[in-house]
Amino acid sequence: MPKILVLNGPNLNLLGDREIQHYGKDSLDTINQRLAEQGKRLGLEVTAFQSNAEAPLIDRVHAAKSDETAYIIINPAAFTHTSAALRDALAAVRIPFIEVHLSNIHAREEFRRHSYFSDLAAGVIAGLGPVGYELAL
Repeated sequence: MPKILVLNGPNLNLLGDREIQHYGKDSLDTINQRLAEQGKRLGLEVTAFQSNAEAPLIDRVHAAKSDETAYIIINPAAFTHTSAALRDALAAVRIPFIEVHLSNIHAREEFRRHSYFSDLAAGVIAGLGPVGYELAL
């Protein structure tokens, strides 16, 4: 069964309470449950991981290399615009990934329009809310 890793960056643990005009009302747990159910239907093993800190996300990307993760779905959140280190980790393990954003980062503040990940990603999904994760899967 192919393994899919879903990574979520800082503050996404607050989904459902935080800025619902941008991020919607679904909690991260709800999103992860839907992905796990969809994964089972598709014959995929879906594992989710969230951290508010950069180092645990990098460590989890490194671990993906040895646990035979086939694909990564990542919402780097604020690290999208700041983390060369997380980008380097993804480049180093050479596991294909899709970058997901709940909001349309191109319609928001100027600093949110640049991603350290998009040029490495197999695809980018932005602005579709939680459905973006399901489409990535």
